[in-house]
Amino acid sequence: MTTLPRPSGTGRFILQLADIMRLRSGPQDLPAGRGLAFLLALLYMLEGFVADNVLSETETAPRSLVAVLIQFIAIAALLGLRQISSRLPQTITALSGTGLMFGAISILLVLQARPGAAQPLLVLVWVGTFVWSMVVDAHIYRRALSTNMSLGMLVAVLIFALNFVVVDLLFTT
Repeated sequence: MTTLPRPSGTGRFILQLADIMRLRSGPQDLPAGRGLAFLLALLYMLEGFVADNVLSETETAPRSLVAVLIQFIAIAALLGLRQISSRLPQTITALSGTGLMFGAISILLVLQARPGAAQPLLVLVWVGTFVWSMVVDAHIYRRALSTNMSLGMLVAVLIFALNFVVVDLLFTT
């Protein structure tokens, strides 16, 4: 039986992100560099501008930027409170990398939408993707904070709720 060669570089990194999305590994398995964390965070934030063009809306990018910043500030604060701030670069890398992948999936789903047409399967896939992304975030928080999945899910839901409230306050006229 022949085995396939293991990818290196970018291919290996994408497989690591896929393993996180399948809940098989965590942020601790990613490269620890701040440069990669910064690059992915920047790309994650810029994805909001792509969504602006796809959705033909004007406030999607600023909302995305605020939401990502809240997520990063919240996890930085939690890691700081637990005195494990050294985990922040890998956590940001994991959140940004998986966020980019979920963002790409979401953009592809939006491109499939036909306004005015009933598309229950598309809605089901959309909701499933949202739930999956919340579970992945919870998994990342769980691993980064060295806690259990229940607390990781609580953190994910609280950060989501905080995002919802802050974005609503900032962008609702």
